[in-house]
Amino acid sequence: MFGTKNPFYFIVLLGFVSLFSDMTYESARSITGPYLFYLGATAAVVGFASGFGEFVGYGLRLFSGLIADKTKRHWNLMLIGYALNLFSIPALAFVNSWQGALVLIILERVGKALRTPPRDTLLSYATSQIGRGLGFGIHEAMDQIGALVGPLTMGFVLYLKKGYKDAFLILLGPAFIALLFLLLARKFYPSPQNFEKSSSQLTVKGFGRSFWFYLLGMCFLGAGFVDFPLIGYHLEKSSLLSKEWIPLLYALSMGVDALSALFLGFLFDRIGLKAVILGLIFSLGAPPLVFLGGVKLILLGMIVWGIGLGAQESIMRAFIAQLVPSEKRGTGYGLFNAFFGLFWFLGSLSLGFLYDFSIFALVGLSLLLQTLSLPFVLKSSPKEKR
Repeated sequence: MFGTKNPFYFIVLLGFVSLFSDMTYESARSITGPYLFYLGATAAVVGFASGFGEFVGYGLRLFSGLIADKTKRHWNLMLIGYALNLFSIPALAFVNSWQGALVLIILERVGKALRTPPRDTLLSYATSQIGRGLGFGIHEAMDQIGALVGPLTMGFVLYLKKGYKDAFLILLGPAFIALLFLLLARKFYPSPQNFEKSSSQLTVKGFGRSFWFYLLGMCFLGAGFVDFPLIGYHLEKSSLLSKEWIPLLYALSMGVDALSALFLGFLFDRIGLKAVILGLIFSLGAPPLVFLGGVKLILLGMIVWGIGLGAQESIMRAFIAQLVPSEKRGTGYGLFNAFFGLFWFLGSLSLGFLYDFSIFALVGLSLLLQTLSLPFVLKSSPKEKR
Protein backbone atom coordinates (compact mmCIF):
# COMPACT_ATOMS: atom_id res chain seq x y z
CA MET A 1 0.00 0.00 0.00
CA PHE A 2 2.66 2.52 1.02
CA GLY A 3 5.59 0.97 -0.84
CA THR A 4 7.55 -0.44 2.06
CA LYS A 5 10.88 -0.09 0.24
CA ASN A 6 10.36 3.58 -0.59
CA PRO A 7 11.78 5.97 2.06
CA PHE A 8 9.68 8.84 0.74
CA TYR A 9 6.44 7.23 1.92
CA PHE A 10 7.93 6.60 5.35
CA ILE A 11 8.86 10.28 5.64
CA VAL A 12 5.32 11.24 4.62
CA LEU A 13 3.76 8.92 7.22
CA LEU A 14 5.91 10.41 9.97
CA GLY A 15 5.00 13.79 8.50
CA PHE A 16 1.32 13.06 9.16
CA VAL A 17 2.18 12.06 12.72
CA SER A 18 3.87 15.42 13.20
CA LEU A 19 1.10 17.29 11.39
CA PHE A 20 -1.56 16.18 13.83
CA SER A 21 0.81 16.36 16.78
CA ASP A 22 1.54 19.97 15.97
CA MET A 23 -2.16 20.69 15.60
CA THR A 24 -2.33 19.62 19.25
CA TYR A 25 0.64 21.14 21.03
CA GLU A 26 1.31 24.13 18.77
CA SER A 27 -2.33 25.12 19.20
CA ALA A 28 -1.69 25.13 22.93
CA ARG A 29 1.60 26.94 22.46
CA SER A 30 -0.16 29.75 20.59
CA ILE A 31 -2.27 30.58 23.66
CA THR A 32 0.01 29.44 26.51
CA GLY A 33 1.34 32.94 27.19
CA PRO A 34 -2.09 34.60 27.30
CA TYR A 35 -3.49 31.64 29.27
CA LEU A 36 -0.78 31.96 31.93
CA PHE A 37 -1.48 35.71 32.05
CA TYR A 38 -5.19 34.86 32.52
CA LEU A 39 -4.24 32.52 35.40
CA GLY A 40 -2.26 35.30 37.10
CA ALA A 41 1.33 34.56 36.05
CA THR A 42 4.00 37.25 35.64
CA ALA A 43 6.35 37.65 32.66
CA ALA A 44 9.12 36.00 34.69
CA VAL A 45 6.87 32.97 35.24
CA VAL A 46 6.11 32.81 31.52
CA GLY A 47 9.82 32.97 30.73
CA PHE A 48 10.46 30.24 33.30
CA ALA A 49 7.59 28.10 31.98
CA SER A 50 8.78 28.21 28.39
CA GLY A 51 12.47 28.05 29.25
CA PHE A 52 12.35 25.32 31.90
CA GLY A 53 9.87 23.33 29.82
CA GLU A 54 12.28 23.45 26.89
CA PHE A 55 15.21 22.64 29.18
CA VAL A 56 13.47 19.51 30.47
CA GLY A 57 12.23 18.65 27.01
CA TYR A 58 15.66 19.02 25.44
CA GLY A 59 17.77 17.81 28.37
CA LEU A 60 16.01 14.46 28.63
CA ARG A 61 16.66 13.85 24.95
CA LEU A 62 20.22 12.90 25.81
CA PHE A 63 18.91 9.93 27.79
CA SER A 64 16.25 8.95 25.26
CA GLY A 65 18.87 9.13 22.51
CA LEU A 66 21.24 6.93 24.51
CA ILE A 67 18.44 4.46 25.24
CA ALA A 68 17.45 4.39 21.58
CA ASP A 69 21.02 3.62 20.51
CA LYS A 70 21.47 0.95 23.19
CA THR A 71 18.13 -0.83 22.92
CA LYS A 72 17.17 -0.04 19.30
CA ARG A 73 13.58 0.22 20.56
CA HIS A 74 12.88 3.43 18.68
CA TRP A 75 9.18 2.72 18.17
CA ASN A 76 8.47 1.97 21.84
CA LEU A 77 10.08 5.22 22.95
CA MET A 78 8.13 7.11 20.32
CA LEU A 79 4.78 5.62 21.36
CA ILE A 80 5.29 6.45 25.04
CA GLY A 81 6.63 9.90 24.25
CA TYR A 82 3.87 10.86 21.83
CA ALA A 83 1.13 9.69 24.22
CA LEU A 84 2.51 11.82 27.08
CA ASN A 85 3.31 14.72 24.74
CA LEU A 86 -0.18 14.85 23.25
CA PHE A 87 -2.54 14.13 26.13
CA SER A 88 -0.96 16.59 28.57
CA ILE A 89 -2.43 19.34 26.38
CA PRO A 90 -6.19 18.69 26.73
CA ALA A 91 -5.59 18.23 30.46
CA LEU A 92 -4.84 21.97 30.66
CA ALA A 93 -8.62 22.47 30.50
CA PHE A 94 -8.91 21.11 34.04
CA VAL A 95 -6.40 23.31 35.89
CA ASN A 96 -7.29 26.51 37.71
CA SER A 97 -3.86 27.87 38.62
CA TRP A 98 -0.70 28.77 36.75
CA GLN A 99 1.19 26.26 38.91
CA GLY A 100 -1.00 23.41 37.67
CA ALA A 101 -0.63 24.59 34.09
CA LEU A 102 3.13 24.74 34.54
CA VAL A 103 3.24 21.06 35.60
CA LEU A 104 1.34 19.99 32.48
CA ILE A 105 3.46 22.18 30.21
CA ILE A 106 6.57 20.45 31.57
CA LEU A 107 4.99 16.97 31.21
CA GLU A 108 4.23 17.74 27.58
CA ARG A 109 7.88 18.61 27.04
CA VAL A 110 8.97 15.37 28.76
CA GLY A 111 6.91 13.43 26.23
CA LYS A 112 8.50 15.31 23.38
CA ALA A 113 11.93 14.56 24.84
CA LEU A 114 11.25 10.83 24.81
CA ARG A 115 10.09 10.64 21.22
CA THR A 116 12.25 13.17 19.36
CA PRO A 117 15.76 11.55 19.19
CA PRO A 118 14.43 8.15 18.06
CA ARG A 119 12.16 9.84 15.53
CA ASP A 120 14.95 12.01 14.10
CA THR A 121 17.22 8.97 13.96
CA LEU A 122 14.67 7.00 11.94
CA LEU A 123 14.14 10.04 9.70
CA SER A 124 17.88 10.35 9.13
CA TYR A 125 18.00 6.79 7.79
CA ALA A 126 15.29 7.56 5.24
CA THR A 127 16.70 10.95 4.22
CA SER A 128 20.04 9.35 3.35
CA GLN A 129 18.46 8.25 0.07
CA ILE A 130 16.48 11.32 -1.00
CA GLY A 131 18.68 14.11 0.44
CA ARG A 132 19.04 15.23 4.04
CA GLY A 133 17.76 18.74 3.49
CA LEU A 134 14.83 17.69 1.32
CA GLY A 135 13.79 14.86 3.63
CA PHE A 136 13.88 16.91 6.82
CA GLY A 137 12.37 19.84 4.92
CA ILE A 138 9.37 17.74 3.79
CA HIS A 139 8.86 16.47 7.33
CA GLU A 140 9.07 19.97 8.80
CA ALA A 141 6.71 21.38 6.14
CA MET A 142 4.05 18.77 7.01
CA ASP A 143 4.74 19.39 10.69
CA GLN A 144 4.07 23.08 10.22
CA ILE A 145 0.85 22.55 8.29
CA GLY A 146 -0.49 21.25 11.58
CA ALA A 147 1.16 24.14 13.39
CA LEU A 148 -0.68 26.50 11.02
CA VAL A 149 -4.12 24.87 11.22
CA GLY A 150 -4.02 24.44 14.99
CA PRO A 151 -3.51 28.09 15.99
CA LEU A 152 -6.06 29.13 13.35
CA THR A 153 -8.51 26.84 15.08
CA MET A 154 -7.65 28.42 18.42
CA GLY A 155 -8.20 31.88 16.97
CA PHE A 156 -11.61 30.81 15.65
CA VAL A 157 -12.58 29.31 19.01
CA LEU A 158 -11.65 32.52 20.81
CA TYR A 159 -13.45 34.56 18.13
CA LEU A 160 -16.61 32.63 18.99
CA LYS A 161 -16.13 33.88 22.58
CA LYS A 162 -15.34 30.41 23.87
CA GLY A 163 -12.91 30.16 26.77
CA TYR A 164 -9.38 28.79 26.92
CA LYS A 165 -10.62 25.58 28.55
CA ASP A 166 -12.94 24.80 25.62
CA ALA A 167 -10.05 25.43 23.25
CA PHE A 168 -7.83 22.88 25.02
CA LEU A 169 -10.54 20.17 25.05
CA ILE A 170 -10.95 20.39 21.27
CA LEU A 171 -7.36 19.19 20.91
CA LEU A 172 -8.22 15.63 21.93
CA GLY A 173 -9.23 14.95 18.31
CA PRO A 174 -5.90 15.59 16.54
CA ALA A 175 -4.06 13.89 19.42
CA PHE A 176 -5.81 10.58 18.70
CA ILE A 177 -5.29 10.92 14.93
CA ALA A 178 -1.54 11.49 15.41
CA LEU A 179 -1.22 8.26 17.40
CA LEU A 180 -3.13 6.38 14.68
CA PHE A 181 -0.64 7.49 12.02
CA LEU A 182 2.24 6.52 14.30
CA LEU A 183 0.86 3.00 14.61
CA LEU A 184 0.49 2.82 10.81
CA ALA A 185 4.09 3.93 10.32
CA ARG A 186 5.32 1.23 12.70
CA LYS A 187 3.19 -1.42 10.98
CA PHE A 188 4.46 -0.70 7.46
CA TYR A 189 8.06 0.30 8.32
CA PRO A 190 9.20 -1.70 11.34
CA SER A 191 12.93 -1.37 10.43
CA PRO A 192 13.67 2.03 8.82
CA GLN A 193 17.39 1.59 9.53
CA ASN A 194 17.50 -0.62 6.45
CA PHE A 195 17.15 2.50 4.29
CA GLU A 196 20.71 3.62 5.09
CA LYS A 197 23.62 1.56 3.88
CA SER A 198 26.04 0.63 6.64
CA SER A 199 29.13 1.62 4.65
CA SER A 200 29.31 5.18 5.97
CA GLN A 201 32.25 7.24 4.74
CA LEU A 202 32.49 9.14 8.02
CA THR A 203 35.82 8.29 9.58
CA VAL A 204 35.20 10.07 12.88
CA LYS A 205 34.83 7.68 15.83
CA GLY A 206 32.28 9.38 18.01
CA PHE A 207 31.98 13.14 17.80
CA GLY A 208 34.59 15.26 16.09
CA ARG A 209 35.51 18.95 16.39
CA SER A 210 32.93 19.94 13.81
CA PHE A 211 30.13 18.55 15.97
CA TRP A 212 31.30 20.42 19.07
CA PHE A 213 31.72 23.72 17.22
CA TYR A 214 28.24 23.30 15.78
CA LEU A 215 26.81 22.42 19.18
CA LEU A 216 28.34 25.52 20.78
CA GLY A 217 27.00 27.75 18.02
CA MET A 218 23.52 26.30 18.40
CA CYS A 219 23.69 26.83 22.17
CA PHE A 220 24.17 30.57 21.63
CA LEU A 221 21.29 30.54 19.15
CA GLY A 222 19.01 28.73 21.61
CA ALA A 223 19.88 31.17 24.39
CA GLY A 224 19.05 34.19 22.24
CA PHE A 225 16.00 32.94 20.36
CA VAL A 226 12.81 34.38 21.91
CA ASP A 227 10.12 31.72 22.35
CA PHE A 228 6.52 32.50 21.38
CA PRO A 229 4.96 32.35 24.89
CA LEU A 230 6.93 35.47 25.81
CA ILE A 231 5.99 37.10 22.50
CA GLY A 232 2.34 36.22 23.11
CA TYR A 233 2.59 37.57 26.65
CA HIS A 234 3.98 40.84 25.28
CA LEU A 235 1.18 41.16 22.74
CA GLU A 236 -1.48 40.47 25.38
CA LYS A 237 -0.01 42.84 27.97
CA SER A 238 0.68 45.67 25.52
CA SER A 239 -2.89 45.43 24.11
CA LEU A 240 -1.50 46.03 20.63
CA LEU A 241 -3.76 43.25 19.35
CA SER A 242 -6.97 41.65 20.60
CA LYS A 243 -6.47 38.17 22.05
CA GLU A 244 -7.95 36.26 19.09
CA TRP A 245 -5.27 37.75 16.81
CA ILE A 246 -2.38 36.34 18.85
CA PRO A 247 -2.83 32.69 17.76
CA LEU A 248 -3.43 33.92 14.20
CA LEU A 249 -0.02 35.62 14.22
CA TYR A 250 1.47 32.36 15.45
CA ALA A 251 -0.32 30.52 12.65
CA LEU A 252 1.23 32.94 10.16
CA SER A 253 4.68 32.12 11.52
CA MET A 254 3.98 28.39 11.24
CA GLY A 255 2.98 28.80 7.60
CA VAL A 256 6.19 30.72 6.92
CA ASP A 257 8.07 28.01 8.83
CA ALA A 258 6.65 25.31 6.52
CA LEU A 259 7.56 27.13 3.30
CA SER A 260 10.99 28.18 4.52
CA ALA A 261 11.78 24.61 5.65
CA LEU A 262 11.18 23.31 2.12
CA PHE A 263 13.15 26.12 0.48
CA LEU A 264 16.06 25.96 2.93
CA GLY A 265 16.07 22.16 2.68
CA PHE A 266 16.40 22.45 -1.09
CA LEU A 267 19.26 24.92 -0.61
CA PHE A 268 20.94 22.76 2.03
CA ASP A 269 21.32 19.83 -0.36
CA ARG A 270 23.11 22.18 -2.79
CA ILE A 271 25.08 24.68 -0.71
CA GLY A 272 25.28 22.88 2.66
CA LEU A 273 26.22 24.95 5.70
CA LYS A 274 25.60 28.27 3.92
CA ALA A 275 21.87 27.52 4.11
CA VAL A 276 22.15 27.17 7.90
CA ILE A 277 23.93 30.54 8.10
CA LEU A 278 21.16 32.11 6.02
CA GLY A 279 18.56 30.85 8.49
CA LEU A 280 20.56 32.27 11.40
CA ILE A 281 20.78 35.69 9.78
CA PHE A 282 17.03 35.83 9.24
CA SER A 283 16.30 35.01 12.89
CA LEU A 284 18.25 38.10 13.99
CA GLY A 285 15.56 40.39 12.61
CA ALA A 286 12.73 39.11 14.79
CA PRO A 287 13.40 40.55 18.30
CA PRO A 288 13.56 44.29 17.42
CA LEU A 289 10.60 44.05 15.06
CA VAL A 290 8.35 42.14 17.46
CA PHE A 291 9.18 43.92 20.73
CA LEU A 292 9.88 47.47 19.53
CA GLY A 293 7.57 47.89 16.56
CA GLY A 294 3.94 48.66 15.93
CA VAL A 295 1.42 46.27 14.40
CA LYS A 296 2.95 46.28 10.89
CA LEU A 297 6.48 45.69 12.16
CA ILE A 298 5.21 42.95 14.47
CA LEU A 299 3.66 41.26 11.44
CA LEU A 300 6.99 41.43 9.60
CA GLY A 301 8.80 40.25 12.72
CA MET A 302 6.65 37.14 12.99
CA ILE A 303 7.41 36.31 9.36
CA VAL A 304 11.15 36.58 10.02
CA TRP A 305 10.74 34.63 13.26
CA GLY A 306 9.02 31.85 11.30
CA ILE A 307 11.92 31.65 8.84
CA GLY A 308 14.39 31.30 11.70
CA LEU A 309 12.29 28.62 13.35
CA GLY A 310 11.92 26.78 10.04
CA ALA A 311 15.70 26.62 9.73
CA GLN A 312 16.03 25.29 13.30
CA GLU A 313 13.51 22.52 12.76
CA SER A 314 14.73 21.32 9.36
CA ILE A 315 18.25 21.95 8.10
CA MET A 316 19.78 22.49 11.54
CA ARG A 317 18.55 18.99 12.41
CA ALA A 318 19.61 17.60 9.04
CA PHE A 319 23.19 18.84 9.50
CA ILE A 320 23.62 16.64 12.60
CA ALA A 321 23.36 13.54 10.39
CA GLN A 322 26.44 14.73 8.50
CA LEU A 323 28.46 15.17 11.69
CA VAL A 324 27.66 11.92 13.54
CA PRO A 325 28.13 8.27 12.43
CA SER A 326 24.88 6.35 12.03
CA GLU A 327 25.46 3.96 14.94
CA LYS A 328 25.70 6.91 17.37
CA ARG A 329 23.09 9.14 15.81
CA GLY A 330 20.49 8.79 18.56
CA THR A 331 23.11 9.81 21.10
CA GLY A 332 24.23 12.65 18.83
CA TYR A 333 20.72 14.04 18.49
CA GLY A 334 20.15 13.59 22.22
CA LEU A 335 23.40 15.31 23.17
CA PHE A 336 22.76 18.16 20.77
CA ASN A 337 19.24 18.69 22.07
CA ALA A 338 20.27 18.45 25.73
CA PHE A 339 22.76 21.31 25.48
CA PHE A 340 20.52 23.31 23.15
CA GLY A 341 17.69 22.99 25.67
CA LEU A 342 19.89 23.98 28.61
CA PHE A 343 20.91 27.21 26.91
CA TRP A 344 17.33 27.78 25.69
CA PHE A 345 16.21 27.59 29.33
CA LEU A 346 18.90 29.97 30.58
CA GLY A 347 18.21 32.39 27.76
CA SER A 348 14.42 32.29 28.13
CA LEU A 349 14.66 32.78 31.87
CA SER A 350 16.97 35.77 31.40
CA LEU A 351 14.83 37.29 28.67
CA GLY A 352 11.68 36.84 30.75
CA PHE A 353 13.25 38.66 33.70
CA LEU A 354 14.59 41.42 31.46
CA TYR A 355 11.14 42.01 29.99
CA ASP A 356 9.89 43.29 33.35
CA PHE A 357 12.77 45.80 33.55
CA SER A 358 13.72 46.84 30.02
CA ILE A 359 12.46 45.63 26.66
CA PHE A 360 15.48 47.29 25.03
CA ALA A 361 17.79 45.17 27.18
CA LEU A 362 15.83 42.05 26.18
CA VAL A 363 16.27 42.83 22.49
CA GLY A 364 19.95 43.65 22.93
CA LEU A 365 20.74 40.40 24.73
CA SER A 366 18.81 38.36 22.20
CA LEU A 367 20.71 39.90 19.28
CA LEU A 368 24.09 39.54 21.01
CA LEU A 369 23.64 35.84 21.80
CA GLN A 370 22.36 34.94 18.34
CA THR A 371 25.21 36.83 16.68
CA LEU A 372 27.73 34.91 18.79
CA SER A 373 26.47 31.67 17.22
CA LEU A 374 27.69 32.60 13.73
CA PRO A 375 31.49 32.14 14.06
CA PHE A 376 31.12 28.73 15.73
CA VAL A 377 28.70 27.46 13.11
CA LEU A 378 31.07 28.64 10.37
CA LYS A 379 33.81 26.48 11.93
CA SER A 380 31.65 23.36 11.95
CA SER A 381 31.86 22.34 8.29
CA PRO A 382 32.99 18.68 8.36
CA LYS A 383 35.98 17.58 6.34
CA GLU A 384 34.43 14.15 5.91
CA LYS A 385 32.07 13.69 3.03
CA ARG A 386 29.09 11.45 2.75
